[in-house]
Amino acid sequence: MTELHIRESPHTTSTASLVKCPPTQSAVIVPFLYTPSDDGTDENLLILLHGLGDTHKPFARLGRQLRLPQTAVLALRAPEQVPFLYEESYQWYKSFDDLGEMIERPNPTPALDLLLKVVDHLTKDCGWPVNKIHIIGFAQGGSVAAEFGILLWKQQLQLQREREREQGTSDSTSLAKSPSLGSIVTISGPLLSYPTLSSLNPTPLFVMHDPPPAEAALPAGSIAACRKAYESVTEVKRTRKESGMPGSKESWEPIMRFWSTNLARRQAEGLYEVMSSGTG
Repeated sequence: MTELHIRESPHTTSTASLVKCPPTQSAVIVPFLYTPSDDGTDENLLILLHGLGDTHKPFARLGRQLRLPQTAVLALRAPEQVPFLYEESYQWYKSFDDLGEMIERPNPTPALDLLLKVVDHLTKDCGWPVNKIHIIGFAQGGSVAAEFGILLWKQQLQLQREREREQGTSDSTSLAKSPSLGSIVTISGPLLSYPTLSSLNPTPLFVMHDPPPAEAALPAGSIAACRKAYESVTEVKRTRKESGMPGSKESWEPIMRFWSTNLARRQAEGLYEVMSSGTG
């Protein structure tokens, strides 16, 4: 005769861990808007980075409108006011010279340092694992997102080398287990550097851009540069005459499909397993 035993699934988690602590203004430094997940389960965090001359407010609205399952959203405002403008208009790094001309080779270090502090706060104080943090950025914000993914991975490579020196060994499997961001989406935001890495970043990268002769077309070689840094690069060329952030369901569809593959899903509360055992 077969006996049935019902037990709570070992994969379920306590309600207390479903909601993460919100970030604090003192730690984030720049203005931000944070919204926990609509469904009460903060499994993923989506950080939104606006483009040059914008603010975080419309991106916070966008994050809420996306209603991604089990995903909280954090929209950050860039730290620097765009010069020569009086309205709310911000930049992630110095973009114009003293004559008001665009800088050809800008230095994103201030923005990357800011994100390092923010992610450190999110992981240490708010309970977010690095691999559950996802970033989407538009134009300048997209460039910052892609560059930040590289910087974070370089730090992991450096830590790996230091561990190997201390232990006198070389272990490629431990590098594969090193934490990296959950995913990055850049829309019309190229890399600002041409990276050289000893090991490619495992963070999935999604690049949406307008092909030439569009004004917002990426510089030549941009996708090749991304493939020099990231293991997995999904490229989508926009065919619609649409500038700026995607504005239609059709435009968002490939991004949503990308997220459906890379966003984590926590098993529902209260699941039970039915165990069977045979008796003589």
